[in-house]
Amino acid sequence: MDLGLTGRVALVAAASSGLGLAVARTLAAEGAHVAICARDPDRLARAHAEIDACGPGRVTSTSVDLTDDDAAAAWVRDTAAELGALHIVVTNSGGVPHGPVDAFDTGTYREALADNTVPHVAVALAALPYLTRAGWGRIVMITSEAVRQPLADTALSAVARLGVLGFAKGLVHSLGAQGVTVNVLAPGFHRTPALDAQFGEDVEQAVAEVAKGLPLGRVGRAEDFGALAAFLASEQASFVTGTVLLADGGNTRGLS
Repeated sequence: MDLGLTGRVALVAAASSGLGLAVARTLAAEGAHVAICARDPDRLARAHAEIDACGPGRVTSTSVDLTDDDAAAAWVRDTAAELGALHIVVTNSGGVPHGPVDAFDTGTYREALADNTVPHVAVALAALPYLTRAGWGRIVMITSEAVRQPLADTALSAVARLGVLGFAKGLVHSLGAQGVTVNVLAPGFHRTPALDAQFGEDVEQAVAEVAKGLPLGRVGRAEDFGALAAFLASEQASFVTGTVLLADGGNTRGLS
């Protein structure tokens, strides 16, 4: 299937590793020009090289702290200027500590909102003028399965990610008539460096135990997620907006 992404300009936040990198790689393979950002310059350089090898489009990479609103806006502005347009915006952020709801003080909750909610808002708001000017746009926000059902020890994630969901819903109506769709992707367990770090030394055993509890019998591959995001960014998904799409292998067992 031709996704209609050749020549489109895509911006993917926090894309030096994991799911963000998988999305950027897939978009590049589909012929899009791809701009990525992350904090760590070394990881960013490695990601840039990986993405550049995936497709014929241009790739740009910028070291950005997305908790700095001005820096986030500058990255969006500079990307649109350098690549000539902006059509696809994939917002993303890092993880949060795990633990029960009463394990954290209010300062930790406030920090989670600053680090994992506001960056989505900052990048999306900065991108809106370019998307509406183009008359064709896709906003895909990466959150977590916790927006559907907070699981054990994911209360902090749920609080932060649900803020993103509320913001996304607010965009749907105002942008629809201007040809811009807004969707939220809610991933569950995917095999990424972050997941491996979470599980510690007994990674393979921990992954196998998680897989046993999933209806599909396996954790997700990063490329599974990348393909899903690319579809939502595609021409073929032009009538899909306002959705929260679970990519969790059935972990939350939700059909509504």
